[in-house]
Amino acid sequence: SKLAALFEHPLYNIPIPEVTEKDKLFVINPMEKFSLRSSGSDEWVSSSKAETLLPTGKTAYDTYPTWLKFHVGINRYELYPRRDPLLPMLLRDLATQRIVSSVQKSGGTQLKLIMTFPNYGQALFKPMKQTRDQETPIDFFYFSDFERHNAEIAAFHLDRILDFRRIPPVSGRLVNITKEIRDITTDKKLAKTFFISPAGNVCFYGECSYYCSTEHALCGKPDQLEGSMAALLPDKTLAKRHSWRSPWRRSYHKSKKAEWELNPNYCTHVRQTPPYDRGHRLLDLIDMTILDFLMGNMDRHHYETFEKFGNDTFLLHLDNGRGFGTHSRDELSILAPLQQCCSIKKSTYLRLQLLATQPYRLSDLLREALATDPLSPILAEPHLQALDRRLRKVLVVVGHCLAG
Repeated sequence: SKLAALFEHPLYNIPIPEVTEKDKLFVINPMEKFSLRSSGSDEWVSSSKAETLLPTGKTAYDTYPTWLKFHVGINRYELYPRRDPLLPMLLRDLATQRIVSSVQKSGGTQLKLIMTFPNYGQALFKPMKQTRDQETPIDFFYFSDFERHNAEIAAFHLDRILDFRRIPPVSGRLVNITKEIRDITTDKKLAKTFFISPAGNVCFYGECSYYCSTEHALCGKPDQLEGSMAALLPDKTLAKRHSWRSPWRRSYHKSKKAEWELNPNYCTHVRQTPPYDRGHRLLDLIDMTILDFLMGNMDRHHYETFEKFGNDTFLLHLDNGRGFGTHSRDELSILAPLQQCCSIKKSTYLRLQLLATQPYRLSDLLREALATDPLSPILAEPHLQALDRRLRKVLVVVGHCLAG
């Protein structure tokens, strides 16, 4: 396994700083026990009064469902650890756990559902909009592109291979529209949008600002529909998040350019502006830029951080559905922060160099990682080949910076 060898490499074993109590997103009471309801249902309840005498050798933590263990493990430095035994279990839960509720997520330009499991775990479901081999038409503006379920899955694995670990775990899943959405939804607006197509397939379209109409309906075969299931982050009432507008945000206008596209010295201005004027925030943003360039994502207008950790923490790489739309074109403008600032973390640069070598070729690693997903193959082969080509281009840009 090339992937196993990669994670054994010294560059993937650089220790993170010691995690103190204040560096944890949640400080939990070790005696707090989650127990099954005695009524025989399979719902979890938190019980402060639960007996603290647990089966020998078991801690209260052992009784937590995987999604809760994931939340409890988040700290200032990482969303989940490199060697996380929980990860395969959490991915399996996302792919297989019974869905007890499906409601539409409010906001956004396209239809997304929040699925709830019997143990109160929740996932964000993005349905399949186009096939693996369809490329975004060249005349499409980036902001009118579809979101792709397979891009969400591939982005999670790519982020992990780059050792960022800033995207919540995502698994592919085949969902039954009738039993797992229509028959169990309590969302009246969503329920009104179901219909049977002339071909006899179950379809729905939901309510949203762009692609929610009968012309853009999502249809099963006859009721099976592919989608991505992303583990939800802790509720914002428990762990507030700060949303930051990216300094290299695009204009989202058909003809207007953003300031960074017109001013070659734009980075000088950014470096003087909080929070980019100190710490590693700018370098973290350049990490995100490299991830976006590798997958061709032009739609990074905002990013988020956990408020508890202030400015000294990682960026959350959320909402990656507009990645992997094209393999035949490379959008170099995505690399503007790297080109204009000529800054990169040494650890990131060394890992990129490693991923450009034969034993650790990026396309091979991602192909191997994606092979474990229930919806495999996730990416058409040309997308994997494009990764190696784009990686070489990133290294060329860094080379120019070093030479300059």
